[in-house]
Amino acid sequence: MQLDLTGRHALVCGASQGIGRAAAVELARLGADVTLLARSADALAAVVAELPRTHAAQRHDALAADMADTEALRERVAALAAQHPVQILVNNSGGPPGGPAHAATTDAYLAAFRQHLLAGQTLVQALLPGMRAARYGRIVNVISTSVKEPIANLGVSNTVRAAVASWAKTLASELAADGITVNNVLPGFTRTQRLAGLIAANAKASGRSEDDIARGMLASVPAGRFGEPEEVAAVVAFLCTPAAGYVDGVSIAVDGGRTRSLA
Repeated sequence: MQLDLTGRHALVCGASQGIGRAAAVELARLGADVTLLARSADALAAVVAELPRTHAAQRHDALAADMADTEALRERVAALAAQHPVQILVNNSGGPPGGPAHAATTDAYLAAFRQHLLAGQTLVQALLPGMRAARYGRIVNVISTSVKEPIANLGVSNTVRAAVASWAKTLASELAADGITVNNVLPGFTRTQRLAGLIAANAKASGRSEDDIARGMLASVPAGRFGEPEEVAAVVAFLCTPAAGYVDGVSIAVDGGRTRSLA
């Protein structure tokens, strides 16, 4: 199986922690040059120092940028791509705050669309020339199982994640002839700061303990445990390899069997 990414350059968003960080590590292990993107330059520098290096020519870097600042994101990523063309994009960003859809403000929806859908579009447009030139491109969006089954009390997130999934499916058809694949990875309950925050918020809103909330969540997971970021990252990394060249336009749940739907 061809998993070697030597000579490929990956841009991994949300890479200072959680699934993004784990994906960066896996791609580096497969030989890719990895550039990490997140808001905190200090946090990124710490992760860059820890990334594996499998060969002498491999180089890793960091790009401090805010996915919610569309114009600054466009400028910084375009400058990166001009210096070091990118063939792999892991499009990953923290989810919107919880709450019911009907109670969310229009500003909350606009902010979520800017951080997720508009940021993704900005990144793809900046990186597409390098992917086309290489006749090799991998775009992997880390979104949520909510695109298959909406999650209670995550109204804004459910909405914007579904929009990203539909955007990605459209891109997959448009870009396949250029040797570019577009796929989505749908994490279930994964042991990240995002999950800890949701548990804490639900506990506060309900008056129940965090342990009680966690047990309730786990009751819906056939595997009986939360996932680890590395387990999601392994699927992300595979989709970026030559071996996954005929996998295109799909949404893969990594959720311990929690999603019940077939489609």
